[in-house]
Amino acid sequence: MRIKQLALATLVATTGIAAQAQTEIQWWHAMTAVNNEWVNDLAKQFNESQKEFKVIPTYKGTYDETMTAAVAAFRSGGAPHILQVFEVGTATMMASKGATVPVAKVLSDNGVTFDPKAYIPAVASYYTAPNGQMLSFPFNSSTTVFYYNKDAFKKAGLNADKAPATWPEVFEAAKKLKASGHSCPMTLAWMGWTQLESFSTWHNVEFATHQNGLSKDGYKARMKVNSPLHVRHIEDLEKAAKAGEFVYKGRGSLPQASFVSGECAMIQTSSGFYGDVAKNAKFGYGIAQLPYYPDVKGAPQNTVIGGASLWVMAGKKPAEYKGVAKFFEFISQTKVQAASHQRTGYLPVTMASFDLTEKSGFYQKNPGTDTAVNQMIRKVTDNSRGIRLGNYVQIRTIEDEELEQVWAGKKSAKDALNSIVKRGDELLARFEAANKGK
Repeated sequence: MRIKQLALATLVATTGIAAQAQTEIQWWHAMTAVNNEWVNDLAKQFNESQKEFKVIPTYKGTYDETMTAAVAAFRSGGAPHILQVFEVGTATMMASKGATVPVAKVLSDNGVTFDPKAYIPAVASYYTAPNGQMLSFPFNSSTTVFYYNKDAFKKAGLNADKAPATWPEVFEAAKKLKASGHSCPMTLAWMGWTQLESFSTWHNVEFATHQNGLSKDGYKARMKVNSPLHVRHIEDLEKAAKAGEFVYKGRGSLPQASFVSGECAMIQTSSGFYGDVAKNAKFGYGIAQLPYYPDVKGAPQNTVIGGASLWVMAGKKPAEYKGVAKFFEFISQTKVQAASHQRTGYLPVTMASFDLTEKSGFYQKNPGTDTAVNQMIRKVTDNSRGIRLGNYVQIRTIEDEELEQVWAGKKSAKDALNSIVKRGDELLARFEAANKGK
């Protein structure tokens, strides 16, 4: 009798555990520092809001490394359920037939209402297929903005309450900062994104043919970054580099640390850098729109989307897709979206979260935090809708390599830009050959 009772108790306990077992959702991402804390907090909030699913966020390295790891894992059958992919990987993900499931399908299959019109148009259109289906979930969408050190500006005799609006004003400010003893008047992060991609759309000039790869035959696109305006701009930066007024601090987000530390007085980088600046900068700072050349017709226009979206990987169980849908539903809530925007500086990807943030007085209390949105919501042109090119992760590396030759004094601006076009077009031709007719 005793043995039977123990067996029954064990069965009941085991059944209870099974009933309580949560479906785990693996989420691979590339967020670091304060943004890594944000991602972990989002998962924690969702996990505490219900008992059926558990989202497990895992940092997998840089954007490039995360994407590479996921490709390898997919081939071996161990891909995550959710993968964060930066915007330049979008065309490659779209071309990876069978590797992903459109986010719109995952949501509708699981009864989650999904309205693409709720999103800021520039954000929604970037991650949407030609047939109108949303392919990935807009997550940490950003754009390029201008940060400056107000304390350094005051010391140099500059107006700390008014950022330089044009490139001539930026270069003049850099001269004064240098003269006041500042060792690094200006640096630039994400060089290809800020100084070629956003620079092009901000000035309403072509970055690549076929509407920067966004037209229906965008796979045929070719680079256009060796125009007279592009050459002029890189030459201006080259002169500033020789004078010590622009200091190159490395690729990607690496230069951002030199701004937060106070070493560099001006930087152009992601709006998603705001969380780090707000938490760690020990000086007064300002956030402003990107500078432009005032003699260029149509400038300023609008900047393009950056950051990343969340892709749903193929080959998972129905219960797991239900968990993914519920998680996306949770982070789509207006209050969650608004809190994320205010904490990180990433765009409020829905108009409702933008409105809520505005009504809360956040922008008034934190001047400049609405810059990213204001740069993005202008009327777009065929030159400024966005940039979506195949093999673009590799092309970004080429841009870094060639521009580094300019900053090192080993190549002229014109030669470097010509080389970016030549080498980039070779990769684009390869992408076209692989995807023609798909």
